[in-house]
Amino acid sequence: MQKQKIDLNGKTILVTGSPGFIGANLVLRLLREMSSGTIVSLDNMNNYYDPKLKEYRLGLIEEAAKSAAAKHVFVKGSIGDKALVDSLFEQYHFDVVVNLAAQAGVRYSIDHPDVYIESNLIGFYNVLEACRHNPVEHLVYASSSSVYGGNKKVPFSTDDKVDNPVSLYAATKKSNELLAHAYSKLYDIPSTGLRFFTVYGPAGRPDMFYFSATKTLASNGTIKIFNYGNCKRDFTYVDDIVEGVYRVMQGAPEKKTGEDGLPIPPYAVYNIGGGQPENLLEYVEVLQEELVRAGVLPKDYDFGAHRELVGMQPGDVPVTYADSAALERDYGFTPTIGIREGLRKFAEWYASRESWIHE
Repeated sequence: MQKQKIDLNGKTILVTGSPGFIGANLVLRLLREMSSGTIVSLDNMNNYYDPKLKEYRLGLIEEAAKSAAAKHVFVKGSIGDKALVDSLFEQYHFDVVVNLAAQAGVRYSIDHPDVYIESNLIGFYNVLEACRHNPVEHLVYASSSSVYGGNKKVPFSTDDKVDNPVSLYAATKKSNELLAHAYSKLYDIPSTGLRFFTVYGPAGRPDMFYFSATKTLASNGTIKIFNYGNCKRDFTYVDDIVEGVYRVMQGAPEKKTGEDGLPIPPYAVYNIGGGQPENLLEYVEVLQEELVRAGVLPKDYDFGAHRELVGMQPGDVPVTYADSAALERDYGFTPTIGIREGLRKFAEWYASRESWIHE
């Protein structure tokens, strides 16, 4: 698909879900790269996990903004608040929008469905409506590998049928793609959806396995490994995700008119995954080795005594594995950071901040 190139310098960019994990790292990257322009972060700072982590990431952004050429503005609020979203679009006239705000987590959606509908469906609809009435050059939004559900064919391709979600979270993410397609077709809004695969790294989400396992192991507890260790995940280090998002932002699907005189939807969806599925047991072994190396765990740590193999959990899938060939073809990017390097960076970060993480 042909792309409309976008120079981000001088642009006004909205990143929803910053200072969330991916959002914060993206804003930090933009502050490093942009020679002028404005970046607006929007997040409701909810307590799905300890807000101190978001405050920590926001602090990193505010520190980076002091010496950056581009300006940064943080707005505390929810994309579920239509009046707020509309007012921000009217005030800033955004050129590029990156929608990363969403209620995350598969297991949490089983017990807390309301927040997923509010944020992932109503919130995304509010963003689409704002893009409709305040035209943007490119809308980039987070989808998820969870849309593949129980898909038996691997690696997962964006050409695969994804009509059988196994969690409400997955259903909301697939709904985002459908809504974006409709708005791209009706209103000629260039939009690109990104299916992220198991993102990890320093200052990540504490509900993610590698982070929660680290806290448990550091407290001398026992971690549960699902599906008796027979899970494979396409773990993707956050810097690789940000590199992919950053490149995609600069290349919007080109607007074209069909033979009927109506817009051909300027719409695309890509996978961003590590491209190398890792066995969960091996991932845990590397994590434990790196935690020992970083001094989080003692050198004589008994790995076997602190893990328990258990069955599958509702909403989980045994394998995720991305076919990211289209991303490489269209944007020249393939993730490069392996789990040893990625988990080492996480372990070193955790070791340096262990005290306040455990407060």
